[in-house]
Amino acid sequence: MRISGLIKNDVVNGIDVCVSLWTQGCPFHCPHCHNPQTWDFNGGYIVNNLKDTIIKAISANGVNRNFSILGGEPLCPENIEMVKEILLTVKTVYPNIKTFIWTGYTLEELQRLRKNNKNLDIILSTSDFLIDGLFIQEQKDYTLWLRGSKNQNVYHLTEDKKYVKIDKNDNGEYITYE
Repeated sequence: MRISGLIKNDVVNGIDVCVSLWTQGCPFHCPHCHNPQTWDFNGGYIVNNLKDTIIKAISANGVNRNFSILGGEPLCPENIEMVKEILLTVKTVYPNIKTFIWTGYTLEELQRLRKNNKNLDIILSTSDFLIDGLFIQEQKDYTLWLRGSKNQNVYHLTEDKKYVKIDKNDNGEYITYE
């Protein structure tokens, strides 16, 4: 899998300090995308021993980090198998860290697609947080928590493996929507 980038100490994409991986390649090409350099499936670069690099970065210098996967599009057919492998490795070595995935697909689309896609089913059963939906310039709002436009949602995976929509209020408290 080609990647667009890897940040080992990211305080923007996720909760607390994260290791953040940007996949390379995106079929959506949202107008005004924040990461248009990630669109080309032949762009980016290859990291030898990517899983080992991520595993070492998560606990480097005695600091435990969370893990974020962004893009490009991590859940498109070209990237999904490697995303699954990386996510499973991370959760095996660090079962208690929080994992985040940003995708242009909606949760509803992913729920339909997962029925025929084992890799996607595993990812959706393993990721702690899912941020869904295409970026829409007309709904841009950079004050939103973990997303850039109002149509996007943040979901948290519960212990019974269901995604629940969440947000943060002005006091920094988590809000759960039923």
